[in-house]
Amino acid sequence: MFQEMRKYRNLVEELVVRDIKTKYRRSILGVVWSMLNPLLMMFITAMVFSQLFRFEIKNFALYLLTGQIIFTFYSEATNFAMGSILQNSSLIKKVYVPKYLFPFSRVASCGVNLCFTLPAMLAIMIYTGQTISFKILFAVVPLVLLFIFCLGVGMLLSALAVYFRDMFHLYGVALAALNYATPIFYPISIVPQKYIWIMKLNPLYYYLQAFRDVVYSNVIPDMSLMGLCALLAIVALVVGYYCFNKLQNQFILYI
Repeated sequence: MFQEMRKYRNLVEELVVRDIKTKYRRSILGVVWSMLNPLLMMFITAMVFSQLFRFEIKNFALYLLTGQIIFTFYSEATNFAMGSILQNSSLIKKVYVPKYLFPFSRVASCGVNLCFTLPAMLAIMIYTGQTISFKILFAVVPLVLLFIFCLGVGMLLSALAVYFRDMFHLYGVALAALNYATPIFYPISIVPQKYIWIMKLNPLYYYLQAFRDVVYSNVIPDMSLMGLCALLAIVALVVGYYCFNKLQNQFILYI
């Protein structure tokens, strides 16, 4: 798999560039929206939840933004990857290309967009007086592990979507549920103890916690937490690749 990815790296680069250009086609501000969008969403959500619901969270703007960055990346990466095979059916029918390059390129393009949002996060950190130290560099680790996790989930979804088109509708409902099951805009302390186990079944909970430890709390995440994030990423990648590999030979009959 990795040897073929190196062999076709030029194609992957073209696919990523194409996805980014398509997303910002006819947009005046272009990639600037990747920085403005999380800031605008954070501002609106912060106004609602800090004034109406009164969550007592120190530096709520940064707390909210870190949650939005993690969830938005996961949502976009897996959603885009899910339709990657169907949307590239014409190319798949004409020439041989390793099919997993398509979900990979979609996740990679979302990773590029994620990089565009990080300056906005740094701007909020500076504006709110958040402590910034060398530990901020460690924030890359949970993001990389989340990237691998999204790739595994994206490969699984893209394979299933070829056979079951209802996946697009079902996954939209699943993402809505996942949005509320992830402590993006509320503190974990308000969740009743009897429902904590539901939170801990959510993989995004661990990636968000690791990312917040670095950015929001200015501490290096516990190694057990990072180990769990790594395990989830590896399991997702192995399962996603295995299922994709088993199903891909029949893609041509359904796309």
